[in-house]
Amino acid sequence: MNPIKSTLILLLSLVSTQAFSQYTDVINSNRPGVSRSAFSVGTNVAQFEVGPYIIKEKRTPAMAFEVSGFGVDFAARYGLLWEELELNIEGTYQNDTKTYTSNLAAEDARSNFKFVSVGAKYLIYDPYKNSENDKPNLYSWKANNRFKWSSLIPAVSVYLGANYHTKQNPYTAPGIEGFSPKVMVATQNNFAGGWVMVINLIKDRIGTDQSDFQYILTLTHSFSPKWVIFGEAQGIKSDFYADNLFRFGGAYLWGKDFQLDTALTFNTKDTPSVFSVNLGASYRLDFHKDKEIDNGNSAEDELERKSRRNKKVKNKDAAESKKKQKRRDTDFDN
Repeated sequence: MNPIKSTLILLLSLVSTQAFSQYTDVINSNRPGVSRSAFSVGTNVAQFEVGPYIIKEKRTPAMAFEVSGFGVDFAARYGLLWEELELNIEGTYQNDTKTYTSNLAAEDARSNFKFVSVGAKYLIYDPYKNSENDKPNLYSWKANNRFKWSSLIPAVSVYLGANYHTKQNPYTAPGIEGFSPKVMVATQNNFAGGWVMVINLIKDRIGTDQSDFQYILTLTHSFSPKWVIFGEAQGIKSDFYADNLFRFGGAYLWGKDFQLDTALTFNTKDTPSVFSVNLGASYRLDFHKDKEIDNGNSAEDELERKSRRNKKVKNKDAAESKKKQKRRDTDFDN
């Protein structure tokens, strides 16, 4: 087979798998961005995502300070009971030194979890499920890359979870401790040509003095079965902290169950300015098995029906052959 055609068929197969099912043949990670996909990892799949980073912050107006340190983002995801359901735990741990550059000239060594949350995500609407019109055409590149109006309808999932905050956490507002609710709506559009757009609307730490509202918009593009690039915008608004963060980076599919990634994060203000570099990895333990539905359309049923059809054809051919031979014998006798 032509190598170019082989690559095209492989790529379309991967896109098809990701577009029309929860479970995918290759790992489907939320990294390297911070948005959450609308789709789950699939039943009986345990997935781990981790990303160490270095952070640099600087505030130049009054009460100026600098922050320098490192941290790690982490997440564990598991598909349970139904393809649409995912349980997860995620968080960020940071260790840094905050140096005041004003007349105080003091240093504050800090370390704690910036956040830890446990929750469940459920896909409530999947426009790609059982969709015949959006299935890829293995013989036409043009057909697969033209714009389709149906792609404007997103998959939609909802998330319900809870944060846990320790006492006197330097990364949260004073007085916040214990559990607080967290809700999210996640949408995902799979466009032609390997483009995917994810939008998250999040209400975090509900009922506390740091009740955040966040939006995250992520656009990714896979230009080969192995490589993907992305750009992301994240807005955060609360009485305690507000910012607009931007991320750019990419990921490499090392194997069907292992992904490597990297990203840069920055903002455009100085209260404070933020710059971060991270490297990450995602790995899954895949115990997924497709559910067998006894609707008479299984592979075994189809083979049995095909065998019966072939047997009928053979019997019919044999009967016709006997009739023809009998007619020839009759004509010969006359």
